[in-house]
Amino acid sequence: MTPLLQDKVAVVTGGAQGIGEAIARTFIDHGARVVIGDRDGAAAAATAAALGEGRAIGVACDVTDGEQVSSLIARAVEAFGALDVMVNNAGITRDATMRKMSEEQFDQVIDVHLRGSWLGTKHAAEAMRDGGRPGAIINMSSISGKVGFFGQTNYSAAKAGVVGLSKAAAKELARHGIRVNAIQPGLIATDMTRAMPEDIWETKLAEIPMGRAGSVDEIASVALFLASNLSSYMTGTVQEVTGGRLM
Repeated sequence: MTPLLQDKVAVVTGGAQGIGEAIARTFIDHGARVVIGDRDGAAAAATAAALGEGRAIGVACDVTDGEQVSSLIARAVEAFGALDVMVNNAGITRDATMRKMSEEQFDQVIDVHLRGSWLGTKHAAEAMRDGGRPGAIINMSSISGKVGFFGQTNYSAAKAGVVGLSKAAAKELARHGIRVNAIQPGLIATDMTRAMPEDIWETKLAEIPMGRAGSVDEIASVALFLASNLSSYMTGTVQEVTGGRLM
């Protein structure tokens, strides 16, 4: 069977670790060449080297800076000849109740998640149009953007905005053969989530009908589906990957 992303070129932001690294690895396993963008350029380069020489490169990129995002995508075209898939995955958290949250904490989260996804979508679409080939853009939302979580007015607002951005962009870009879809992960087992207090972890698990947290590879599998021709008639959709949590 031909790999699902044979000879495709992908960019994954926030790709040095966690969900982003899993997506990059899965894409490479299915025949793609991947540019990993991360604010930590050394970590991006190390991850790329671990994923396979000639199959991945790492580039330092602050996704809130339009010039850096444009340069990241240009690097993919320069290194591998095209851009077929863009995954806007970079993210941060600055959790606090609204009373205690500073304007800076609010702006930081909005900038990375929402502005970052907008810049990635905008510049990726330009590269795909210029290359004259169809493409897939995948924006990472969150279940927090669907229901809103205590202490996450910044994060919930940003992730809800990512959904609106994806739907609007999907309408604009469909005529160019570019599909735009979003993923909403639920509770995923990462170093960050496992560091939360045990009682909070157990409370969150109790909300999941499947009775467990998801893995980064389970998010990567959905990203693979959306990046490949298996989802060729899907655009503007939001895929919940939550184990049934908060249906």
